[in-house]
Amino acid sequence: MARIADQELELLKVEVSVEQLVRAQGIELAKSGKDWRARCPFHEDSTPSLVVTPAKNLWHCFGCGAGGGPVDWVMKASGVSFRHAVELLREGIPSLAARTGVKHSTVRALEAPVSAQADDASLLVQVVDYYHQTLKASPEALAYLEKRGIAGAVDHFRLGYANRTLGLRLPEKNRHAGEAIRTRLQAVGVLRESGHEHLNGCVVFPWFDESGHVAGLYGRKIVENQARNLPKHLYLPGPRRGVFNAEGLRGQKEVIVCEAIIDALTFWCAGYANVTAAFGVEGFTDDHLALLRASGVERAIIAFDRDEAGETGAVKLAERLMAEGFGCYRLKLPHGLDPNEYALKVTPASKSLGALIRSAEWMGNGKAPARTSTPDVAAVVKDAPSLAAELAAKEAVEVVAPEKSHPVIPALPASVEPAAPALDVACEVGETEIVFTFGAVRYRVRGFDAKATGVLKVNVLASVANGAGECLRAMVSN
Repeated sequence: MARIADQELELLKVEVSVEQLVRAQGIELAKSGKDWRARCPFHEDSTPSLVVTPAKNLWHCFGCGAGGGPVDWVMKASGVSFRHAVELLREGIPSLAARTGVKHSTVRALEAPVSAQADDASLLVQVVDYYHQTLKASPEALAYLEKRGIAGAVDHFRLGYANRTLGLRLPEKNRHAGEAIRTRLQAVGVLRESGHEHLNGCVVFPWFDESGHVAGLYGRKIVENQARNLPKHLYLPGPRRGVFNAEGLRGQKEVIVCEAIIDALTFWCAGYANVTAAFGVEGFTDDHLALLRASGVERAIIAFDRDEAGETGAVKLAERLMAEGFGCYRLKLPHGLDPNEYALKVTPASKSLGALIRSAEWMGNGKAPARTSTPDVAAVVKDAPSLAAELAAKEAVEVVAPEKSHPVIPALPASVEPAAPALDVACEVGETEIVFTFGAVRYRVRGFDAKATGVLKVNVLASVANGAGECLRAMVSN
């Protein structure tokens, strides 16, 4: 959150009249030379010990020692934070300008974004709504989502941003109302015992239960250069419950299970709505399992990261799911990449992710069962236009609208349960290259660097043997 500029603070000190702020509190001032005197409202004051000095636009109490300028008065009188006091005074300029003839103050308290009278479920919904509005007004948070390729999910999933303003908009804890609401927010995990927002600095990803109540919140820090010992991934305290994007799994025979919510949203934004996320490699819960059973799911494509932790977690999850009767496939990303990184490197994501889905490897024993197409299943996608939506629109078929009023399109050509591709070329996939033969030409593709950033650059070597046994070669780099 941007700091308040020194120039703005100086402007407030000059333009906002302390005298009028004091009068706005209903305090009677008596002339005392060039100053004004009154009984201090911040302690038992039998004799006037509060002094207001218009020439310097300052106030001071000789009884309790409190004093300062306009911002200090609003903080003390209204029981709000420094930033909140500045926001209140901003709204009063120029009507609070320090000039003769000003009769009243327009300073008013900003309404707290949450209510202490709400139950826990309603309180969390109010927090999600506030974070959602904060995100829409935060260029830095929106830029982060654009960079990750998931900005199209903002409205559908009610993504938010925590930037400390929730806590700053609350009454101070030394006020009865402030203590009550802060205690409630601490109880549900939004505030820490220190009073700070638990997810401060994070884009916030909520998920909901069938009743529309908030089942959980996940926060991802958007600043990458923070101290190494600070976590970038945060959840509300307590056990994880509920399932992210539960509505996308209902009625599906095959689903995609990612390691992280951002990876799941990468699939969703590319048009693959049959996706959810475990809460980390060890985060697949009984709630996930219960939903797969209740939804009639038969197969799971495990799209965990292609690192050591992801590989170990994928095997462990597959063993658990297969023991419950589900078929399991492994999405074979290049080594070192997660689905979001891969989709950003290999575009368009709808095609590159679709190719990975088609080639997912069977994790069970023996031959993999047939993955037949089920054309009655519709894919629910985001409101924002995407390449996935355009592809689907070109091949539109009649679909049955889901119960909720989300837009629907037919399943993509590379859907979760696609027909086998017409062309199946055997490839040798190594750590740094892919080799395959098409007709008389042998191709070698290199350049899949998992640590590379920016545009993916590859070089292709094509070679063919002529009738004399000589090898002709051509190399193309991009």
